[in-house]
Formats: sequence, structure tokens, C-alpha cells
Amino acid sequence: MTLTEDAGPIDARPDDAAEIGRSATQPRIMLVDPAHFDVSYVINPWMQPGAWAADPAGHAAAARASFDALRRALAESGATLDVVEGVAGQPDMVFPANAAVILDRRAIVARFACAERRGEERPYLDALEGFVARGLLDEVTTFPEGCFQEGAGDAIWDASRQVFWAGYGQRSIRAATDTLERFFGKPVSRLELATDRFYHLDTCFCPLSGGEVLFYPPAFTEAALAVIHAHVPPEQRLEASAEDAAAFCVNAVNIGRTVVMARAPDHVRGLLAGRGYRVREVDLDPFILSGGGAYCMTLRLDRSST
Repeated sequence: MTLTEDAGPIDARPDDAAEIGRSATQPRIMLVDPAHFDVSYVINPWMQPGAWAADPAGHAAAARASFDALRRALAESGATLDVVEGVAGQPDMVFPANAAVILDRRAIVARFACAERRGEERPYLDALEGFVARGLLDEVTTFPEGCFQEGAGDAIWDASRQVFWAGYGQRSIRAATDTLERFFGKPVSRLELATDRFYHLDTCFCPLSGGEVLFYPPAFTEAALAVIHAHVPPEQRLEASAEDAAAFCVNAVNIGRTVVMARAPDHVRGLLAGRGYRVREVDLDPFILSGGGAYCMTLRLDRSST
């Protein structure tokens, strides 16, 4: 796969060796070019292939503009970006949060529950092996056959608590959380998802740099909410509204004190501003037609534990 790289807001390709020791405050993020993106099937309740089919050229142009706006917002927030080419016939590759779980320069590549996305597994593996060749990762493996786990969308590293929050019950299976725990040797807090409207953890749960957690309570079972409450004190729980969640604003990318997200309702904007975060909004409507937001469209390559 072809890779392009943005170093902050300036398009340039720095020497890879110099990038290996980059500061944790300057994240490295993988995106997938949207050239092959469309909405042509339904595997979650948000997907609208009929709306896409009404104006495919217009939606494709809007998707390109949205992608470019997200790319710019992430770069201007301090991220270095690696843009990977997609594959024809795999429209959801534009959501690489589901590609793999990565921590401490080690990656484990997803196994997709839905047949429509299984063709993404090999291209993602190739892309990540390319990062190994460039010295940006040390190891890449895959989940066992039949052990469905959909990447960082269902395994979110919480740097404040040094734990993986792992979603299961919709796309990822509970047994995959055991594989995750063994592979990384890190604790895993398991959260059962209650509804197919919030089919990945990243659609309803977002740990923030200050220790707060933005989440949408109705997306979780009572047992999962008990786990959240046990680990996150009340003053750090930021509860999103139904409007916030439907706008895909919990599906956000946090870089320092900046939170990049889809266009935000007043409620979530106020919640975050009240904690000192700067909200950077991007019109991601073309991708919301497929059930994805800002976090879905990114894969952090340089997550590290203390």
C-alpha cells in the first residue's frame, strides 16, 4: 500500500528513524484515503445506502472534503499522519480504528464479525507490516481464526488508568478480551454493549487526557455501567446525551487538551469546555451515513504504557 505522511500541518516526509523517538505529546495516526468509500450495504442501524445511491457523486465529493477537513484538524492539533490507500470493494476501510489494537509498538490485527468487512483484514495486516519495515512498530500478529475482535474500536487504551477498556457483545466477542490481556500483558476492563446502535465501544465511550471519561450510559448493560462506576469517580464521568451520541460526538479523537469530533450539539461542547478542553468540530456527515465518526477514521500507532 502507498503511504503518504503529514508532519503536523505541513505536508512533508521526515526521516523515519528520527520519528521513532517522537514525543508522546505528538501522536502518530493512520488514516485511510476515502477514494473507495461508499455506503452500499447495511451492517449497523446508522447505514443509509439509499441516501448514498440518490447522489453517489455528490456524496463522494463531500466525503473527500470531510476527510481533508479531518486530516487538517488532526494535523493542526499536532498529529503526524500516515495516509494509507484503501482497496476497491472495501468501502469501510476508511474506518481503520477497527484495523488493530496497538500498544508499546506491538499490534494485533482484527478479525471481523461481518463478512462484508473481512476483506479488510489482509490489507490492514500488510499496512501494519509496512510500519514494521519502517521501524515504527516492532511486532504484528492477528487474533486467532474465529476470535472476532474489531480493533481499537473495541479496545480503547486509557493512559490515565493504564487499562484497556474492551467492548464486547455486538461485533467483538468476550473471549477476545482474554487474548488481548495475554498479548499485551495489561489489565482489561470488560464492558458489554447493550444495543446494536452502539456496536463498537468507540461510538459510546471516550477516555480523555485529564482522566475524565465521556460516555453514553444507555449503550451499556447494567453490569458494564457498574464496571465504569467502579473505575471512574463521579466527578470524572461526563455523560453524553442521546443527541450527542447520535451526532457521533462521543466518537472523538483526544490530542492533549483538544478533542476533534463531528459537528457537536451544545451539550457536549459545554461539557468539554467546562473541563478545559478545546472542541475542534469537523463536518463528517458523509461518514456518519455509514455509522462512523472521527475516532472510527483514525488508528493511533504510537500508544504507549508507562
